[in-house]
Amino acid sequence: MTEPEVLNMEIPPSEGDLGITAFMDADHFDILAFVRRHEKKGDLRATAISLYTAVRDEIRYDPYRIEFSVHGMKASTTLNQGYGYCVAKAVVLAAALRAAGIPARLGFADVRNHLSTARMREVMGTDLFVYHGYVALFLTDRWIKVTPTFNRELCDRFGIQPLDFDGENDALLHPFDIQGREHMRYEKDHGLFQDLPVTRIIKESMKAYPQMMVYLEKGGAGGDFHAEAGGDSPG
Repeated sequence: MTEPEVLNMEIPPSEGDLGITAFMDADHFDILAFVRRHEKKGDLRATAISLYTAVRDEIRYDPYRIEFSVHGMKASTTLNQGYGYCVAKAVVLAAALRAAGIPARLGFADVRNHLSTARMREVMGTDLFVYHGYVALFLTDRWIKVTPTFNRELCDRFGIQPLDFDGENDALLHPFDIQGREHMRYEKDHGLFQDLPVTRIIKESMKAYPQMMVYLEKGGAGGDFHAEAGGDSPG
C-alpha cells in the first residue's frame, strides 16, 4: 500500500481527518452502533471522553494476538473481537471519533518501560516498543493526544492508575506508577498519519523483535497477558 503522509500537528484538520479508510471503517454498522451507545448528544467533548473510556476498558489489551492484515487491523474487527494491542485500539478510537464527527489521526512513538511482563520481555527480546500507537483528536480548535491502550482491569493487576482523559489535556501513557517509580518514557515520536502505515509498522517490528514476529506469523505468541500481569511488576 502507499505510505500515508506524516502530518503536521499545528495545521487544522482536513477532510482526511474525518475520512473512511480500509482500516478505519467508520461507516461500519458496528462502529456506528458503538458510537451511538457512548456518544453524548450535542457535546463533542463529553462524547470524546466517553468514546476514549469505552475503547480503553471494553477492549482488552492483548499483545500476543496480532494479525497484520487489512481484516486483522480493521477497526470493526478489533471492536468485535474485544481485544487488541495498542495500535489496534488506537485504530478503533480514531474510527469511532470520526464516526462521531470529531477529526482524528493516528500517532506513533517508540517507548521504553511500556507495561509488560517477564514473558513478554523475553519473547520480544527488548524493552523498547517501536511504533506504539496513540490518537490525536481535534477539539476546541487544537489537537490533543490520547492513548486508550491499557484497560482498567489490567491497570489494577499491575498497580497502575488507569489513564483518564478530561477532554482538554493530552492523556499519554503514565511516566510513573502509583508508587512514584518511573514507568513510561517516550524515546522517539514518528508523527501523525491519516491512515494506518501498516507496512512501516511491520518493517520496524521485524527489525526490533524478529522472534516475536515469527510467533505472530504462526498465529500468535501464546500466553495470557492479563493472567501474567497478576504476578508481575511493571516495566
